[in-house]
Amino acid sequence: MIELSNIHLRLPSLAGEVHILRGIDFSLDAGAAAALVGPSGSGKSTMMMVLAGLERPSEGTVAVAGQELTAMNEDTLAVFRRDTIGIVFQNFHLVPTMTALENVAMPLEFAGRADAFDMAKDGLAQVGLSHRLTHYPAQLSGGEQQRVALARACAARPRLILADEPTGNLDGDTGTAVMDLLFHMRDELDITLLLITHDPVLAERCGRIVRMADGRIADHGLAPAVAAE
Repeated sequence: MIELSNIHLRLPSLAGEVHILRGIDFSLDAGAAAALVGPSGSGKSTMMMVLAGLERPSEGTVAVAGQELTAMNEDTLAVFRRDTIGIVFQNFHLVPTMTALENVAMPLEFAGRADAFDMAKDGLAQVGLSHRLTHYPAQLSGGEQQRVALARACAARPRLILADEPTGNLDGDTGTAVMDLLFHMRDELDITLLLITHDPVLAERCGRIVRMADGRIADHGLAPAVAAE
């Protein structure tokens, strides 16, 4: 599902060029789950941005679902991302002036789905929010907002979900409930998952743990629970 080959990312700054990613090679099979861990500033979120096609690498190739993102123009990339990749952020990124239903329906409407609102209702029902369809983000708890974001990410049945610290703004119990839901939906829809987290317990729920440091992959392998089987 994912194939990164010799990914470098260099960005200009007032102090000179900054080398953020330094030769990343990484692959992840379809249907698998991997946790991306490492200290702040190690390049985790940047690597995810490259995978989502939101940041173009300075060097190397990015392939997702057999398609090379580095060969696509911006319009083609936007359509591919809409149809193939779901993204869940730490800060929810819901549109504050839209209801929960409208937030989930929005990407489906962009995709031209005539049944966008019916699909959005089904998606919100899957995350237990049928009673919150007409509520705005400010009227929802943090956990409810993240569940709306999860419903939106899964609404178009993506093949890949990229989740960047999805429990970072939630308390422990709420975060656990949201992640239980994410793993349930991943299993139900057979979605590939790449998850950034600082939580070692959450990382171990994935089949692989990939450690980053200084813009490189320092180590990767099976999560301890999987390795012990």
